[in-house]
Amino acid sequence: MVHRRPAVARLKLERNVPLEEYRRVAPMTSRPVKVALIGPDRIAQRFDWQGSKAVYPDVDSFLEDVVAIQRTMIRQLVAAGCRYVHIDAPGYTAYVDEPSLAAMRARGEDPMENFSRSLRADADLIQGFPGVTFGIHLCRGNQRSMWHREGAYDAIAERLFTDLPHDRFLLEYDSPRAGGFEPLRFVPKGKVAVLGLVSTKVPQLESLDELRRRVDAAAKYVPLECLAISPQCGFASDVVGNLLTEEEQKRKLELVVEAARRIWV
Repeated sequence: MVHRRPAVARLKLERNVPLEEYRRVAPMTSRPVKVALIGPDRIAQRFDWQGSKAVYPDVDSFLEDVVAIQRTMIRQLVAAGCRYVHIDAPGYTAYVDEPSLAAMRARGEDPMENFSRSLRADADLIQGFPGVTFGIHLCRGNQRSMWHREGAYDAIAERLFTDLPHDRFLLEYDSPRAGGFEPLRFVPKGKVAVLGLVSTKVPQLESLDELRRRVDAAAKYVPLECLAISPQCGFASDVVGNLLTEEEQKRKLELVVEAARRIWV
């Protein structure tokens, strides 16, 4: 069950937690540190707009504040040296999931209007940060080794890949629920599609041969040099985490590294 919360006052930035995380981690490595922010679409989907009209007259005015605050967060991250910002946007798969679409309509919302609004917000969020790489991540749920949505990217792919100016699209592709690779034909030239082929939900290891075969299949639509692989999501979308041990998680990450070496080197 999704808990939608009303606004009791206009939003303001009290604390930039990703900035604190970046400052903590950056001195520990010589490699680039990626920082994650929850995307405007996800925030909007948890917003009780009907119960917030005394504060925000509509969803657009709410999202304007969300984007303004997150742009401040990104500016502070960039000033601290961060050059890779990851926008976590699992909610976009709601626009291909029939129960989610039905729930929007039942609330009196137009799903495609919501989709368009979120595309605009995500695009506005990252404008004007030269030298910063932006990625955006889509999945279908990842709590306690379960999933919450299903549906291929086909219905939203053209607008998703062409309207969003992000450099990298990190896409769930670890199960048949995600559909085929055909929608990747809309990924603009020079952008990178990161295939989430390694599941974070189950401990069983994917085979290297199968990963190579699937990357080859995706390369029919996106040049190999513009493809990458990754886990489908993180190993803990909440504090409880998924049903994998620390050792099983380590083996999954080692598999990603080994597959990348064999496929691209």
